[in-house]
Amino acid sequence: MAEIVPFRGVLYNTEKIKNISDVVTPPYDVISDKERDAFYERHPNSAVRLDKGKPEPTDTNQNNPHTRAAAYFQNWLKDGILAEDSDPALYLTAVEFNVADKPVTRFGLISRVRLEPFDKGVVLPHETTFSKVKTERLELIKACQANFSQIFSIFSDQTNILGLLKNAVENISPVFDFKDDAGHRHQLWRISDPSIHQKVSDAFASKKLFIADGHHRYETALNYRKWLMENNPEFTSDHPANYTMMYLCSIQDPGLVILPTHRLLTTVSTSEQNSFLQKAETFFDIEKISFDPSGLAATQQQLDQAMAAAPGDHKFGVFIKDRQEFYVLKLKPGVMDNVFGNEIEAPLKELDVIVLTRLIFGKLLGFNDEMLDDHDLINFTSKEIDAITAAATGTHDMAFILNPTTNEQVTRIAEQGLIMPRKSTYYFPKAISGQVMRSLTP
Repeated sequence: MAEIVPFRGVLYNTEKIKNISDVVTPPYDVISDKERDAFYERHPNSAVRLDKGKPEPTDTNQNNPHTRAAAYFQNWLKDGILAEDSDPALYLTAVEFNVADKPVTRFGLISRVRLEPFDKGVVLPHETTFSKVKTERLELIKACQANFSQIFSIFSDQTNILGLLKNAVENISPVFDFKDDAGHRHQLWRISDPSIHQKVSDAFASKKLFIADGHHRYETALNYRKWLMENNPEFTSDHPANYTMMYLCSIQDPGLVILPTHRLLTTVSTSEQNSFLQKAETFFDIEKISFDPSGLAATQQQLDQAMAAAPGDHKFGVFIKDRQEFYVLKLKPGVMDNVFGNEIEAPLKELDVIVLTRLIFGKLLGFNDEMLDDHDLINFTSKEIDAITAAATGTHDMAFILNPTTNEQVTRIAEQGLIMPRKSTYYFPKAISGQVMRSLTP
């Protein structure tokens, strides 16, 4: 099934970069423009210059963020800022962080994984993607011929593959050991023992991989391979573009945490805001809770208490601009079956993101597919307080707060060949970018 193989990683040279925390970053898709600019200022060799370059007013087809990223990559290799390992390796990572004030550690394996179309059932998606993002990512990979960040995938680790890897590095010093801006501790070990490589490869041969985060990167890798096959007569089955770089995490890992991704809406008319609750009461029981806009931390506590859900509950927090109360909507029994019948597969009806996307956005607010694909209309955040603040301060018209999707729902949906709406999950913390990179040059 899944083909997992070592590769010659491209890593920052610790003799040139003394503090790796200065140059690694979160993945491109969670970095705001303001954060990108701060990473630019922090260090001239920041990975953000590769993965999320800064546009300039004078950009052309010959000089733009992608071409500059390619130049950075080649120059940093030439100058020894980056160095490609001489031997293939697997890379084990650990990230230590807190959940509900309790420390947890999540382990992940970074490896090379053979690309498989989704219909083969080896690598399985669970989310819809944005077409504009895939177009931009394809131009970057064409220019740079490299993987700068890994795709985050999960697998069922009944045979304890990660336990084998943890034992393999027990007496090895990590290549990197640092804390990021959030205070999370990251470690990375290089495993170059061929016998371990073989055991890992054999163990994954019967496994399916579920994409947790990085759907755009995976689909872009497929598109890049297709483009090469059509445009490069020397393309062969052992070309590096037949593989992509993945971060693999066990579903059984206690550090595998999913946060919800809340929705922030712009350009919702005043009349739509005013009529929303009246429309919603047909399908939802609605609780109104007053709050003080000057005490949003206390408001968050109120919201969390009201949003606590029993199995099968579908609850949503709703904030509307210029109102000093928020609303908790609880779906009435049988609504999804009555409204959609067999139009939506049964497992999908159990997802809060489906109720939000199809019933609330589609039926109540009248969003079509084009609007659901519009980043300017729908913004996303995993930080509840940011969503509350956006509506309370009027920077957005409405905010919808969700409870998280579960790992069990992700794998069940993927195994049945079904797809969730965009941004259904937010695996926390993200797999950091810049610890390991991979060249796609033969």
